[in-house]
Amino acid sequence: MAKIVKMFGLAAAVLALALMGGLGTLAIYYSPLPDALGAIAGGLFALAALVLIGAGLRKGKRRAWGVFVLLFALVFTAWWLLIPPSNNRNWQPDVAVLPWAEVSGDRVTVHNIRNCDYRTETDFTVRHYDREFDLQKLKSVDLFLIYWGSPHIAHTMLSFGFADGNYLCFSVETRKEIGEDYSAVKGFFKQFELTYVIADEHDLVRLRTNFRKGEDVYLYRLNVPMDFARKVFLDYLREVNNLKDRPEWYRAIGSNCTTTIRRHTAPFNPDARFDWRIIVNGYADEMLYERGMLNRSLPFAELKKQSLINKRAQRIGNVPEFSQLIRVGLSGGTP
Repeated sequence: MAKIVKMFGLAAAVLALALMGGLGTLAIYYSPLPDALGAIAGGLFALAALVLIGAGLRKGKRRAWGVFVLLFALVFTAWWLLIPPSNNRNWQPDVAVLPWAEVSGDRVTVHNIRNCDYRTETDFTVRHYDREFDLQKLKSVDLFLIYWGSPHIAHTMLSFGFADGNYLCFSVETRKEIGEDYSAVKGFFKQFELTYVIADEHDLVRLRTNFRKGEDVYLYRLNVPMDFARKVFLDYLREVNNLKDRPEWYRAIGSNCTTTIRRHTAPFNPDARFDWRIIVNGYADEMLYERGMLNRSLPFAELKKQSLINKRAQRIGNVPEFSQLIRVGLSGGTP
């Protein structure tokens, strides 16, 4: 039995070291080093990892593993400290202008609200405007889940509705430079700054329902107290203002579209316990349904089927009442 336990322990140690080797290699490869130098340095680190991990497997040579752990620690520390985020890059037009907000009591003025005029997904005119909101007239919070491939992972957006018919939508995204494309792998290695896109739903929702191909958009009306909603709204705006002054990296696990929602809601949510569906967020709607934050008068499967809005949004088109019309007939809340 002791021998089996020892074998499992050895296998776990080797697996952990191999994972560190892979992470270190990719961190160097995706660092700001010139392409050729990054590839060479990453290759040398991978070679060193193989040699040291292999050497440590020999009896009496475990010190080689200690040397490798020290090497990894040095690489990780340099990667963590020496690659700062920036707000000054050659940004793609749709994320070039950062939003910010002024708060005076119940009056909030949001600057640089995006409203792109899309002709196709990639052909659009970027427009921005400012608008004042009265927090006492906040009447709803809605969640959008957008699937583009796997049913396990989705993009999430929160939209706040006001009594005057205006909706303000927040989408936490990567801030890409001109020529950059999103990569799930790169999202782990300081390749994209974090940005909060604040836009009306004619922009953020119609882009995904009417112009992008292969994206399924679900709209859920959340059952939450408006006092809670106001606190979350203001917490979002605090982070928006922070990012304008102090940029942050997008992190595929720690700072993404769903973990940020939890970060903004947890301080005010008495039921903020962690759930695996916060990470595997394609099932976030199921979690919210179980916690009573979605309308439970329908079975979940029926509610989800009802919440798919692509065809409805395409029929509605670009009309001033877009936000109201995509909500007609949806369970929970009022349009």
